Amino acid sequence: MRAMWKGSVSFGLVTIPIQLYAATENKNVSLRQVHEADGGRIQYKRVCTIDGEEVPYAEIAKGYELDDGEMVVITDEDLAELPLSTSKLIDVLEFVPLESIDPIQFDKTYYLEPQKTATKPYVLLRDALHKSGHVAVAKVAIRQRESLAILRVVSDVLVMTTILWPDEVRTPDFGFLREEAPQVRAQELTMAGSLIDSMSEPVFEPDKYTDTYREALEAMIEAKAQGGTTKKTAKPGAKAEVVDLMSALQASVSEAKKTRKPATTRKKPAAAAEKKAPARRSSKSA
Repeated sequence: MRAMWKGSVSFGLVTIPIQLYAATENKNVSLRQVHEADGGRIQYKRVCTIDGEEVPYAEIAKGYELDDGEMVVITDEDLAELPLSTSKLIDVLEFVPLESIDPIQFDKTYYLEPQKTATKPYVLLRDALHKSGHVAVAKVAIRQRESLAILRVVSDVLVMTTILWPDEVRTPDFGFLREEAPQVRAQELTMAGSLIDSMSEPVFEPDKYTDTYREALEAMIEAKAQGGTTKKTAKPGAKAEVVDLMSALQASVSEAKKTRKPATTRKKPAAAAEKKAPARRSSKSA
């Protein structure tokens, strides 16, 4: 991995120089726009809508369009004058329980690696944070954008996840919320609970799921590259329309019991947690 950002974590009066790495990567198959007849790439030119001339990249600035259509031009020099108090700094503000933050606010996640001279304070913060059971709330600026973030411990590494500002989370505004809720019968609620129970697992194991679309697309590309023919992949059949809710729930429970492992063969939560929990290292060794 290559570091994408260097800065420091400010933890009270303690400063911890760190390097930031993207924790995730996009595995989507990248497709280009091409001419179907000969496979030539499609190119786009940067053309000014006023004079019709092609614009060199060096002359391109940013702009904000007002409601009346007028454009406010903003240059790199203008942006450089804006205050970013958290530039190159992850400023810890407070500590809160992780469950108090709704996952809808989570944005992007990064790994934090200590620079060579900062291993001890890094391990100190990591172990103290792990022991507290809390996450740190911080402010950080990356690429001229200030964000809130949380710091937590994953597999002995400090991980930072940027979170959205409150006004960036849209409020659901749907008509059914303003209408009288339909009556749900007790039997339907019980059956829905049975369906949840029959489909429940003690822990989430993401490795058992695969991106079948990406696998099929890669296989098709490989076949075409080798000059062979492609084989159609069977698409999942359309589910029957639900006519009676109770009947659909009963059928779903029966199907789930057929296709899923018996409860006695599933891993127990405690055992799974013990197996996956990383060994804690003592900060004394730093």
